[in-house]
Amino acid sequence: MSASRYLTAAFYKFVDLPDYAERKAPLLAFCEARQVKGLILLAREGINSTIAGAPEDVHAVLAYLRADPRLADLQHKESFADKAPFYRMKVRLKKEIVTMQVEGLDPTRTVGTYVKPEDWNALISSPDVVLVDTRNDYEVELGTFAGAINPHIKSFSELPRWVQQAPSMQPQTGKKPRVAMFCTGGIRCEKSTAYMKAQGYDEVYHLEGGILKYLETVPPQDSLWQGECFVFDERVSVGHGLVPGPHGLCRACRQPLEDGASASPLYEAGVSCPRCHAQTSETQKASARERQRQWELAKSRQQTHIGAVLPKALP
Repeated sequence: MSASRYLTAAFYKFVDLPDYAERKAPLLAFCEARQVKGLILLAREGINSTIAGAPEDVHAVLAYLRADPRLADLQHKESFADKAPFYRMKVRLKKEIVTMQVEGLDPTRTVGTYVKPEDWNALISSPDVVLVDTRNDYEVELGTFAGAINPHIKSFSELPRWVQQAPSMQPQTGKKPRVAMFCTGGIRCEKSTAYMKAQGYDEVYHLEGGILKYLETVPPQDSLWQGECFVFDERVSVGHGLVPGPHGLCRACRQPLEDGASASPLYEAGVSCPRCHAQTSETQKASARERQRQWELAKSRQQTHIGAVLPKALP
């Protein structure tokens, strides 16, 4: 048992939840009663979440969810941290639990072939396999698999257009290529491989459990992973064994700080970084400065400050 205090559990499931809106209030109340924090997305198509707290409390939330027969086989991935990965508990209602904006996709009916982490190296080492990282550009910057293609997308909804245009994805001698896809925890690949199948790609594979399961399962000496894996919480990134990495986070755009970013004149703690400085208004920056001031004041008093959520960077 890890000596770390906080257990983080990541999970998702595509399942028909016609009553998803009614589930929000009781689920939020249960999580808050157990002092579990994080984010749970609910949609008609299922659930997607990462939560953290004391191990017994996180397991209580998982048991609460699995008490619903539709979620009885819900699988999750665990990691531990010394600091709280989240400061709030949110349950949000969404149109999609992972946004691709392609009508008619149903990963419960059609999806690519799952490949277990221990079998992944053999697949992606095959010269006739096109390996695609389905994550956003800033995630790929921190780390990826050797030989993977970076589609250079800003959001997951841009991936279908890339597939249609990328030379590597076009038929060779009349046949579409074998494709292997991966993402952080597996959920984006459920939809991306469903999309690929709908587009007539016969041999489509994806990493079961995503990068996180690979880093948890495959020993470093056998790994084809290079760098760190970005995660959407206060850990920022993890490496092999899901050990938190060294990267910092910009509090304005919620993206990892690039090397040397903190030395840039465009960097201001809690306000902006070189990546997002030009995308926020002076009003937004002023609001961020006040929030940062309140946070520093609370820290000096050894208090926990959550504060208001910062305005998102402009598109």
